[in-house]
Amino acid sequence: MLDGFETLRLDRQGVALHVRRAGQGAPLLLLHGHPQTHAMWHRVAPQLAQRFEVVAMDLRGYGDSGRPEAGDQSAAYTKREMALDALEVMRACGHGRFQVLAHDRGARVAHRLALDHPAAVERLMLLDIAPTLAMYRGTSEAFARAYWHWFFLIQPGPLPQALIASDPARYVRSVMGARHAGLAAFDPAALAEYERCAARPGTAAAIVADYRASAGVDLQHDQLDADAGRLLAQPLRVLWGEHGAVGRCFDVPALWRAAATDFSGRSLPCGHYIAEEAPALLLDESFNFFRSNP
Repeated sequence: MLDGFETLRLDRQGVALHVRRAGQGAPLLLLHGHPQTHAMWHRVAPQLAQRFEVVAMDLRGYGDSGRPEAGDQSAAYTKREMALDALEVMRACGHGRFQVLAHDRGARVAHRLALDHPAAVERLMLLDIAPTLAMYRGTSEAFARAYWHWFFLIQPGPLPQALIASDPARYVRSVMGARHAGLAAFDPAALAEYERCAARPGTAAAIVADYRASAGVDLQHDQLDADAGRLLAQPLRVLWGEHGAVGRCFDVPALWRAAATDFSGRSLPCGHYIAEEAPALLLDESFNFFRSNP
């Protein structure tokens, strides 16, 4: 969907990573959410590429990237491992230091990337999440009802992955269509792309592994950081949808102020899928926050 973007196929330790790249200027990495692909940036990436070198990748397990076996405790899908994918992609593109714009699951990868590799991440914008540890620890009935998939996906296999694999398009539409704007928020071509990739062999198992890692090893990593008092050192901008469950169920500013040394943020008049529901507002925020000169 990103006409004019170069397609790259990179490899990290046997895992293929699908990457799209365009533009000139300071490098800006885009990381997508669940159950989407890099195509979720189609309403903002071309404009961003007028000022930045934009690198949009599919996370492992999603899009056209590889789907490795999960391994013990879903170790292949920890956010630490996925952050290393992102770091390798940017290094392969010639960038040892870069800025990051990330949504949903990709924002959790970006959070870990910025904590583990602070010298690599210059600035960080996260869309519609609170810190994973705080969200699990502070789960309420309202959040559990809105984010039912968090708890469905971590149930013992093979039931979750079998149900997803039995009708991947229905799963995608059920998760995305139940949010504030419904399915009308999505370009039909983008929705078709999400459905195509969800139907790829191994996707259901990879999605389950992603969420199991988040509810397991990732929480251990997050708790170790919290115990050590380790905070995000980069300028952090967080945007969340005023009609989304994250903003309704959590004190987003308070949680991120406790996790970062330099936080700013605000809600936007939309739901969870900010890049597709409010692209003009996201572009304004991005142009104001990110540095366009390398």
